[in-house]
Amino acid sequence: MKRSAVVAVALVLAAVVAAGCAGDDEEADAQAVGGLESGVLAASAPADALAAPAAAAGEGITVVGSGSARAVPDVAEWSFGVQTAGETAAAALAANSAAMEDVVAALRDSGIPEDDLRTEQVSVYPRMSDDGRAVVGYDASNTVRATIRELDRAGATVDAAVSAGANQVYGPTLTLSDSKAHYRAAVEAAFDDARARAEAIAEHAGVSLGAPVAIVEGGGGGVAPGFDRELAAEAAVADVPVQPGTQEVGATLTVTFAVE
Repeated sequence: MKRSAVVAVALVLAAVVAAGCAGDDEEADAQAVGGLESGVLAASAPADALAAPAAAAGEGITVVGSGSARAVPDVAEWSFGVQTAGETAAAALAANSAAMEDVVAALRDSGIPEDDLRTEQVSVYPRMSDDGRAVVGYDASNTVRATIRELDRAGATVDAAVSAGANQVYGPTLTLSDSKAHYRAAVEAAFDDARARAEAIAEHAGVSLGAPVAIVEGGGGGVAPGFDRELAAEAAVADVPVQPGTQEVGATLTVTFAVE
C-alpha cells in the first residue's frame, strides 16, 4: 500500500474514534442533566422559573388573634396558722403542735380530705426584751394549707378552723379545677379572631383568603381574676361569705393564611 493511502486510512480511523468519544460525552451530559430533574433545577432553566417558588413562599396574610373564656372559680385555698408562746423553744413548739392538731382535726371533720391538707411552714424564734438585749421567751408558728373543692362549704370550714384555735387566716386563693378546658375554649376564640382580622385585610387588598399555612401559639394560659355579678355565686355560709367572681383564661395565636 502506498504511503498516501496509509495516511488516509489513519485519518479516517481517528475521525471515527473522535466521533465515538463525543457521543459518549453527550450521553453522559444528558444523564447528568436528567439526574437534576429529581429535585435540582438545571442551570439552563429560565430565571422566572427559579424566582417563582421564592415569590410564592412570601405570599400570605399574618395576623395575631386573641381570645378568652370566662368561668366561675370552683376551688378555694386557705392557709390557717397557729402562733403560740413559751418560756423555752421546746415549750412554745409543744404548745403550738397541740393547737395545730386541733385545727387539723377540725378541718378533717369539715370534710377536707387528707390529700388536700398540706403543712406550709413551721418556725420557732426568740422573743426579745424591749431593749433588744435579752431573750424573754419564744414564739412558735405553724401554718397548714387547705384546699376546699366545694365553695358552698368554705365559710363553715373557716369557722371550724378558727373555733379550733387558728389565730392566723389567709385566703382565699380562688382557682379553676379544669383550667385546660377553658383554655381550649380561649384558643378557639383566638383563632376565630385571627380569621376575622385576616378576612378584613384580604377584602381590603382585593384577594381571597385561603387556608391557614402556619399557626404559632403564644401568650396563652393566663388566668386573670375578674368579677361579674351575674356569674358570681355567693357562698354565704356561717359568718364568712365567699364570692368567687369570675376568672378569665386568655390565649393568643399568630396565624398565617394563604391568599388566592
